[in-house]
Amino acid sequence: MRCLILTLGVFTVLSAGKVFAEEAPLREKAKTAIKAEGEKVKEAAVVEKEEGEHSLPQAAPHLAEFGPFKVGGMNVGPFVITSSMVVTWVVALGLILFSQIATRNIQQVPKGAQNFLEWIVEGLYNFLETIIGAELVKKTFWFFATIFIFILATNWFGLVPGVGSVGWGHPDASGGLHHIEIPVLRGAHADLNMTFAMSLIFFACWLYWAISVNGIIGFFVHLFGPQGNPTGFLKVIMIPVFLIVGVLEVVSILFRPVSLSFRLYGNIFAGENILESMSHLVPALSWLIPLPFYFMELLVGLVQALVFMLLTAVFTLLICKHDEGSGSHH
Repeated sequence: MRCLILTLGVFTVLSAGKVFAEEAPLREKAKTAIKAEGEKVKEAAVVEKEEGEHSLPQAAPHLAEFGPFKVGGMNVGPFVITSSMVVTWVVALGLILFSQIATRNIQQVPKGAQNFLEWIVEGLYNFLETIIGAELVKKTFWFFATIFIFILATNWFGLVPGVGSVGWGHPDASGGLHHIEIPVLRGAHADLNMTFAMSLIFFACWLYWAISVNGIIGFFVHLFGPQGNPTGFLKVIMIPVFLIVGVLEVVSILFRPVSLSFRLYGNIFAGENILESMSHLVPALSWLIPLPFYFMELLVGLVQALVFMLLTAVFTLLICKHDEGSGSHH
């Protein structure tokens, strides 16, 4: 349980970092470009919004900026707090508090919060054990369980009323505010920084597990060495073939963090845009039309958490299993 809490803390810290380039210079350039285009462009943008263009920005809105700071004579920062980061912190804090409450007074016969927590942990453990085997699950369960619980909780928290719908915007001529441009809270996984940070953490863990199980030499043999134990002249012929296959495998491995992060980000960001569009489709029925899509997003949040966990578990199994002992994993 302490490993689950520690991993949640790591996710929270990394979500605060900027994985991609600073957006502040880009915003300044955008402002300059708008001024250069003149008032005509501004009026066209206002008309477009009034005609019903309601889409969420890809980048999470900035709520506050601190810095830049000087570290060793170099400018670092600024440190930016985004609306998706706030959601990440709230969810992580909620999970940590729930874990502490559930394990504060362990009972032999669990009940209440302890019973619920044990049901989740035991169910995930048994499920992963059937996929990656008893030995590997002992080493990696702390990570995969944290991944699933954290992603699921974050996805569902993003559907809580008020997330994405409370914030700042520009009122129309009548004084009404129909579109929130800077929400106070926004789904954490609709921010590519968060999903990419989790993928990089998995890649680091995957590399550690692969080397700890295979050793450094065994790791490269697993990637480039002949598989299936060929003998004689066939083994000589197959060496260059498996070298080429190994290069392709390395390329595939390097792209895994990208595919993992974009898959989760794309599904959650698309879901938020669907709900945003449906809520403005017929203003008089803005409370009714999004409901079917709301329940669909509940299912999507669960499926995406499960997919992320299963893909990372299978990637780990593929590098950590051995041909002579593969039967023990099934």
